[in-house]
Amino acid sequence: MDVEQYIRAATRDNTRKSYRTAIEHYEDVWGGFLPATPDSIASYLAHYAPTLAISTLKQRLAAIAAWHNEQGFPDPTKAPHVKKVIKGIAELHPFKEKQAKPLQIEQLQAIDGWITEHLSQTDTRSVNSVKLLRDRALILLGFWRAFRGDELTRIRVENVSVIPGVGMEIFIPRSKTDRLSHGRTYRAPALQHLCPVTAFTDWMSAAQLTKGPAFPAINQWGHVAEQAIHPASVIAIIKAYCQQVDLLNADEFSSHSLRRGFATWATANSWDTKTLMEYVGWKDVQSAMRYIEGADPFSQQRIQQALPQAIAQATQDSELQKDTALEISLCLEPYSKHFHGTGKARSLIERHCLLPWAMEKLDAEGTRYRITISSGDCGALDEALDELLHHMHQIASDNQCMLEATIRDPHTDRVWD
Repeated sequence: MDVEQYIRAATRDNTRKSYRTAIEHYEDVWGGFLPATPDSIASYLAHYAPTLAISTLKQRLAAIAAWHNEQGFPDPTKAPHVKKVIKGIAELHPFKEKQAKPLQIEQLQAIDGWITEHLSQTDTRSVNSVKLLRDRALILLGFWRAFRGDELTRIRVENVSVIPGVGMEIFIPRSKTDRLSHGRTYRAPALQHLCPVTAFTDWMSAAQLTKGPAFPAINQWGHVAEQAIHPASVIAIIKAYCQQVDLLNADEFSSHSLRRGFATWATANSWDTKTLMEYVGWKDVQSAMRYIEGADPFSQQRIQQALPQAIAQATQDSELQKDTALEISLCLEPYSKHFHGTGKARSLIERHCLLPWAMEKLDAEGTRYRITISSGDCGALDEALDELLHHMHQIASDNQCMLEATIRDPHTDRVWD
């Protein structure tokens, strides 16, 4: 492989596609011109503020910024009045995030029962039987491991180890929150009912897969593709089975319903926050609470009884903590092989962003640092780190570099990026 291929691999396919869509929207739909001016960007944001979510607008800004940096033009999205427009939109057009409906355990049983019944009535070699076995394994494994749709599509047969009657280990090389691609090994237990291990081995036996994606696409003639099903197809599969068993508001379910459904089940069965966070892979309590509160909105008392110690400790830590030691991971890459500004960008980030916070280098390469930030409360810390990340990204952008920066509190495992 050449350098360009590795640089391309550093940017995920979904990111490239979403950026391309954003640029097309700015040019073709709104009628903007590139390179853009700060005034045109501000007008574009104001035009779509009433109809698009603030997260969508920020994604569009990121795409426009990337285009300008790659083409060697000044980035208009960094202009002060563009930032003020975004802040004003957030104030005047608050957006409530739409969340998938959690799949309850009894609904999972209904879907599994429907699949099992139809498998008993179908020729084991038929296309329909193969799809049913694949979908049953996908749904049960997705539920009991609280996987996202993209994580399910990244599972490969060679990265799965099964011990029948005991459990299975699954290594996923990267995921949405694993920005540095360290990978993680997940363990799924063998169960007496709704068993993901049995469902997976049944599917492997029928498909005779020895390598490649564990959940590949299957066409209408029963041909098993070499590529995994698309994450959007996982959503369609979940919705289809919800409709088959006549679940109320079936269109509100998606692949994320498996993750939210497991959080509901675990909370109802007295899993504490720490255990749930470790099992699912959440980095902070706030992420977990988005699922727990949304999954069971009318059972506040039960949640509070199950999680008081963890929540109280998190609150106490945020109120009392004055000096917070944080670890920073930096990854700098040039936008193009023709630019060699990573060394200068790293030096400027150290001097202007990290040295004021008692910087310590944790490795010789300049990819890991420790800083100490004094803050009176959690809100002040969030604001300080948001400004720090913004400053680092601005320096990287000014030096024609792409920056991936992650700040982690080693005491709470909370992450900012």
